[in-house]
Amino acid sequence: MLFTVFGIQLPSCQRTPVDTKALRQEVLKSDPAFAAALNKHDELASRIEVLERELDLKRTQVEDQIARSRAELREATEETTRRTKEIKALLDPEAERLELALSTAREELKAKQRQRANLGRAISSLRKSIKGDSQPAGKERAPLDQELAEHLREMERLDQELAAMQQHIALLENKRRLLRL
Repeated sequence: MLFTVFGIQLPSCQRTPVDTKALRQEVLKSDPAFAAALNKHDELASRIEVLERELDLKRTQVEDQIARSRAELREATEETTRRTKEIKALLDPEAERLELALSTAREELKAKQRQRANLGRAISSLRKSIKGDSQPAGKERAPLDQELAEHLREMERLDQELAAMQQHIALLENKRRLLRL
């Protein structure tokens, strides 16, 4: 078969089917000694065919094993995820208790801070009245000094309580962090 390309006729690249049996007989008729080479070729082709079938079988087995392994891995992943959630759920009550304790402690801290701020304003007001224009003398000043001293002691006590509360809140936050790990 010829094809015309740019005005030139070229032979076709397609192979025409070959009758190998007829070709073989024709070649052997012309050269009977070539039979040994053809027998060797047939033997090697047969061995190659066996190897290719073995490879196909092995490929199929490996692909089946891969599919089974993937399915097993998927099942194991799902089971692990389910069990992990169940186990983590066991800590939920403790985590909720910590959250409640933390919330309560923060509210108490805010209340103490407001109490301290009010006390600070009261102390400031007392100091102004003691140092003000009409500075009280002797007997009038003694109750104010005593009240100021009581407020200062109360302020010191509140500062200690605030420091303890802040440490307690920090501890609760650390506990919460540990439960989340």
